[in-house]
Amino acid sequence: MFTILDRYILKRYLITFLGMLLLFVPIGIMANLAEKIGKIIDNEAPLAEVIVFYGNFTLVIGNLLLPIFLFLSIIFFTSKLASNTEIVAILSSGVSFWRFLRPYFVGATLVAILIFMMGMFIVPHASIGFNEFEYKYFKKGKRDRVTENIFNQLNENDYIYVSSFDPNRKIGYNFTYEHFDSIGKLDYKISASNIRWVEDDSIYRLTNYEKRELHGQTEYIKTRRRLDTVFSFKIDDLTPVSYVAETKNLFELNDFIDDQRRKGASNINAYVLVKYKRWALPIAAFILTVIAVAVSSVKRRGGMGLNLAFGIGVAFVYIFFDKVFGTLAEQSGFSPLLAVVIPNLIFGVFAVYMLMKAKR
Repeated sequence: MFTILDRYILKRYLITFLGMLLLFVPIGIMANLAEKIGKIIDNEAPLAEVIVFYGNFTLVIGNLLLPIFLFLSIIFFTSKLASNTEIVAILSSGVSFWRFLRPYFVGATLVAILIFMMGMFIVPHASIGFNEFEYKYFKKGKRDRVTENIFNQLNENDYIYVSSFDPNRKIGYNFTYEHFDSIGKLDYKISASNIRWVEDDSIYRLTNYEKRELHGQTEYIKTRRRLDTVFSFKIDDLTPVSYVAETKNLFELNDFIDDQRRKGASNINAYVLVKYKRWALPIAAFILTVIAVAVSSVKRRGGMGLNLAFGIGVAFVYIFFDKVFGTLAEQSGFSPLLAVVIPNLIFGVFAVYMLMKAKR
């Protein structure tokens, strides 16, 4: 049952959190615009695309920073409660510290649900436009995917290779397709000087086509100057963009990871890391809520300023740990699960310690 006290704290919780979003998101947009305005003008980016980009920017960056905004907003309004001796009055009236925390956990649950829904279903769609604009205007000339010496395993029996791939023209060079039978023996091999996806006809066009079929000791060779055909793979499957995992929702990402794992993709850790981070962000909301309450519920000589300074420091350390372990998972064989669990575990233990200290 919700009491007047619960509603009072939860109302302050949510209003301060919303105020923090309305304050810092526009500042983030203006800071990014100030940094990128030169490239926007030089590359003549249309105004409509710029507006859409910053809408996507708000969703993508905002979702990543929601736990931090939550953390700072709790420190802000709880410090005000402490400075006005409201917390002392609440606890002196017989309310236990654990009971005092209940509206905070209710608020954290609401924010965690928001983070989950955004991260799993809303932000992936926004990430498509966000990254496409980035590479089109801000990272012009930089590759958004591997384009040379591409080897891909389609399934247990089929393998493809291209020496280079042009994603804009949808064409791959020195194409090879090998099919093996159930005992691992080469059944046939298709090669072509290039393979091109013809969008209008939804077919692949092979130039200088050659197919070698093996039947026992006999080899049959078929050649064509040009052949239009179909394959079970999509042209973009040759080499997905580096940010492909960020553009897929919960169900699409699970299917994509299973597919890439079956194909033996070398950068599978990067995709798995994206998946685990999405699950970790809602959990971080609870951990940071506990730390924020523990830090700011005690009245200090430095007041709100000292608490906010401490909170900003903790936020930077949290982001630092997240980036370090994330890079380890992407660039080495470090487990993506551990890369996500370790920072939250460290701060979880710290949260429990700070809570026990504040309770005393």
